[in-house]
Amino acid sequence: MPLNIYERDLPRGPANFEALTPLAFLQRSAAVYPDHVAVIHGTTRYSYRQFAERCRRLGSALAKAGVGLGDTVAVLAPNIPAHLEAHFGVAMTGGVLNAINTRLDAKTVGFILDHGEAKVFLVDTELGPVAAEALKHCAAKPLVIDIVDALGPQGPRLSQVDYDSFITTGDPAYTGHWPEDEWQAITLNYTSGTTGNPKGVVYHHRGAALNAIGNLLAWDMRSHPVYLWTLPMFHCNGWCFPWTITALAGTHVCLRKVDPNAIFNAMKAHGVTHFCGAPTVLSMLVNAPDEMKLGLHKGIGVMTAGAAPPAVVISAMEIMGFSVAHGYGLTETYGPSVICAWHKDWDGRSLPDRAALKARQGVPYHVLNGLNVMNPETMTPVPADGATMGEVMFRGNVVMRGYLKNPKATDEALKHGWFHSGDLGVMHPDGYIELKDRSKDIIISGGENISTIEIESVLYHHPAVLEAAVVARPDAHWGETPCAFVTLKTGQVASDKDIITFCRDNMAHFKAPKTVVFTDLPKTSTGKIQKFILRERAKAL
Repeated sequence: MPLNIYERDLPRGPANFEALTPLAFLQRSAAVYPDHVAVIHGTTRYSYRQFAERCRRLGSALAKAGVGLGDTVAVLAPNIPAHLEAHFGVAMTGGVLNAINTRLDAKTVGFILDHGEAKVFLVDTELGPVAAEALKHCAAKPLVIDIVDALGPQGPRLSQVDYDSFITTGDPAYTGHWPEDEWQAITLNYTSGTTGNPKGVVYHHRGAALNAIGNLLAWDMRSHPVYLWTLPMFHCNGWCFPWTITALAGTHVCLRKVDPNAIFNAMKAHGVTHFCGAPTVLSMLVNAPDEMKLGLHKGIGVMTAGAAPPAVVISAMEIMGFSVAHGYGLTETYGPSVICAWHKDWDGRSLPDRAALKARQGVPYHVLNGLNVMNPETMTPVPADGATMGEVMFRGNVVMRGYLKNPKATDEALKHGWFHSGDLGVMHPDGYIELKDRSKDIIISGGENISTIEIESVLYHHPAVLEAAVVARPDAHWGETPCAFVTLKTGQVASDKDIITFCRDNMAHFKAPKTVVFTDLPKTSTGKIQKFILRERAKAL
């Protein structure tokens, strides 16, 4: 077939094409705002000139250590400067950053090191014992580099090399290996692996750059935000915010541990403008002592995602003066790539109505090409009636490349040209999606589908309830019935009968829990409630 007039003599070359990569964001911010504060960690401050130099030194030192195109560099560390620098320095070598969940057991960490074929392993000394045990469980023998953070508890050293000494061997003018192909892998993130070994989700430079831009567009962010690192950097690469904040020449305020007092103090001390967190983090702040909140400035933006936030939690945060944005996504979609975009005419509605609207997951980011709720068997969209459930599906540039070394799982997840999320939801007439459950969490009682999220939303309105999670409990007559696990607020008292009666008064009786268990809820390090543990507990009741 002959070339058309636009293809004949208009070639693509270095003058008019360059692969998308978030590395460009650091380069620009360091050039345009070299003296602006890039990183705050305790009393330590790095300007963008210094931050970029440290990232280049890290890249150069890794390259000297043999890291090149397609090599994996693992990191096990909290939200500290070295972890942030790894998001740029590793990519500069052509390598792939594998940020590992800091709360995983040693055996799982060992599996990840092996599966990802880690060549270098950066370890915060607080996590040295876990890392040491993990290395016993794996065949990989990566070069181990200790990160010695002055603000952290000092654990055992695993090597003769510490991070700060290591990067001094690097060239501050290192230019690195920028991707020729934007499909090149940039990071490797492992799923939770609650039903077996975790799967390795591969991100590419194009998706990382685009979703970083998607964050700032969806959240309407401006130059020089002050961002508090409450969300773990290992979680979907901090939802791509290492790259988003750097693109805006913002200030990264590092935080080793999620603690309400530390969060409120950092907000006041540094003029924080934005932070991210799971609904459990928001609940933690809402229920913190009033004296912690004194002097807090209004209008701090918070993006919440990772689980469907109860409307009552959103209301409480807004009453405190926070501006809540609700995002939605999965590890396989670079973190949030859906946002509950706000309409000005919603401002006049009551606070409960606004919170209910904001609790919906919403519409696609500017950089997500396709979002729909479909029948997974017929692949046809469900009616946009806000009632008919289907599976939420994604398509576009911010969907993962696939699962590392797992073509079967990749093909299954990406079949029919869509990423199958496993989340069940509805499409509202205005085009906004709303989650109803995970496909594995839906309760089928006497042939009726019951949404655990709906029950949890009612439970959160009970004045004594701090946290709640609902799972199915096997039942000889009904097949299964709702079982509620509830944590009460400090000083509050309620009986299982009180909770059940409250639910029956506020929803269809058949949906109300038949069993209530008062307990602390098991959570992942990202704040997600571990329902697989609760399901096992419910079976044993």
